[in-house]
Amino acid sequence: MFSESVMEETIKNVESIITKWDPNSSPITRATSLFHSNREEAEDFLESVNDLRRAMHALVSEHSTSDKLLLAQNLMQIAMARLEKEFYQILSAVRDQKDPESISARSSEGSSNLEDENELGSEEEFKTAGESNTNVERVTALAMSSDLKSIADCMISSGYSMECIKIYKLIRKSIVDEGLYLLGIEEFRPSQILKMNWEALEHQIKNWLNAVKIAAKTLFIGEKALCDHVFSASQTIRESCFSEITIGGLNLFRFPELVAKCKKLPERIFPLLELYEALSDIRPDVELIFDSESTSKIRQQAVSSLHGLGESIRAILSDFESTIQKDSSKALIVGGGIHPLTQKVTSYISSLADYSRILSDIVADSSPPRNTAFPKAYYESPNYDASSTPAVSVHLAWLILVLLCKLDRKAEGYKDMSLSYLFLANNLQFVIDKVCTTRLYVLLGEDWVFKHAEKVIQYASTYETLAWGNVFSSLPENNSPLLSPEAAKECFQRFNAAFEEAYKKQASWVVPDRRLRDELKVSIAKELIPAYREFYDKHKVMLRRVKDFEVFVRFGPDDLGNYLSDLFHGTAISGSTSPPTPR
Repeated sequence: MFSESVMEETIKNVESIITKWDPNSSPITRATSLFHSNREEAEDFLESVNDLRRAMHALVSEHSTSDKLLLAQNLMQIAMARLEKEFYQILSAVRDQKDPESISARSSEGSSNLEDENELGSEEEFKTAGESNTNVERVTALAMSSDLKSIADCMISSGYSMECIKIYKLIRKSIVDEGLYLLGIEEFRPSQILKMNWEALEHQIKNWLNAVKIAAKTLFIGEKALCDHVFSASQTIRESCFSEITIGGLNLFRFPELVAKCKKLPERIFPLLELYEALSDIRPDVELIFDSESTSKIRQQAVSSLHGLGESIRAILSDFESTIQKDSSKALIVGGGIHPLTQKVTSYISSLADYSRILSDIVADSSPPRNTAFPKAYYESPNYDASSTPAVSVHLAWLILVLLCKLDRKAEGYKDMSLSYLFLANNLQFVIDKVCTTRLYVLLGEDWVFKHAEKVIQYASTYETLAWGNVFSSLPENNSPLLSPEAAKECFQRFNAAFEEAYKKQASWVVPDRRLRDELKVSIAKELIPAYREFYDKHKVMLRRVKDFEVFVRFGPDDLGNYLSDLFHGTAISGSTSPPTPR
């Protein structure tokens, strides 16, 4: 308990240093920074203010009629005016050190944990941290000097928290707002986004993807650490300040939600996936930085944007599936080649596979494909376990199945059944090749490839039977007895007609995949040439004595191999479709 004389002595002792730094006493004191020019005197000033505050409290409670009380109040106003000025100057100096223009040029890699940022070290550590101009968070750490915190503590304990907070919010909010502006973050109305042409919107998306990482991992996290340090004495004040200073974060985290509401086209899914990935990656930072009730709107906005993006992506996937099913093109692909729909869909799905990590989150909770029997029928593996198959794998496999079913229907348009099966073999082989050369292989697995490769073999075998069956059946079975000259002649003529018809019909057919093309030729040759060679060798001596031998024995065994080698290149598209002649 202070006696009146002690209180009067205290007031007298602090009067000299407080009045010396009265910001209104002279131009010199207005232009000079107490904390910059003389740190020891600055500490004395703060201690004097604290002494004055304690003396005033004692006067009010014990000697409320003392004439020294008015003097003490005047001194306190002078002291607070000086501290306001110092607080403003230091914050302004911090603004110069943390220039928003440098934000976008600095790396955000190696962001420290927020709790670590709050464990502030000595003043020497701050100076050392400030030497690294390439790290914004270290520059922010420099701003966490004991000066700002000491002034804030002194003003708040002296009953001038409003003045302190007003200055802090004014300067720090302008820094954060300017930082967001320089990062290209604007406040868009929904109508602006909806009316924006896609090229301009793509530019905004790319800018946002760069900006959001810097904003979350550098700008906001640094601001949080600074605010928590300066106002460590009051949770209410620091939460209120940080909430108002970073309110611009709402515009930052609202942008993806606005984009998600744009027209849903298949090709737009990839920018949406990138937005989802970026927002998902920084969500832990958002939860950590904006952890108070006063900043809950920003947390909720980030979640809302993620939800909106997920809904839009699922809608596009659903629309894409419908687009495949509703494809109404009737044009048949010449020669049974690769259908444009096959190329388009497999390219799209393989690109989706590159975003499998993100898609797994998005489709995890979505309803399974409408055909609930699909996974078992599609994978056809005795060890298949639907519960262990990633949702993204099931979803992409389903889209491929939708394509294959559509191709089945398109194959029905060919009048020649053998060509329809060649078409199916070609297109399924194209799909398999795409799977094996992209990330789809990891998602669908070896079993998927094996089972569908078997399907290609089935298609190819059916094609071979339908396209070459008449040729094969025109020859006698192996080890058949020697035919009479007349019967042999008729057999050769049947073979010539069947082979020429098959060759002529298939001259324009194509098999783009080299391996499949070679396998088909080898398979046909193995079935055809040995049987023909046996028949040819068995009857050629006898028939050479017959008149017009060359007319009905048009092909030697080696000729057949040469003719078969010309197949499946679509040569008739640019060349002749006339039947082969003996060589």
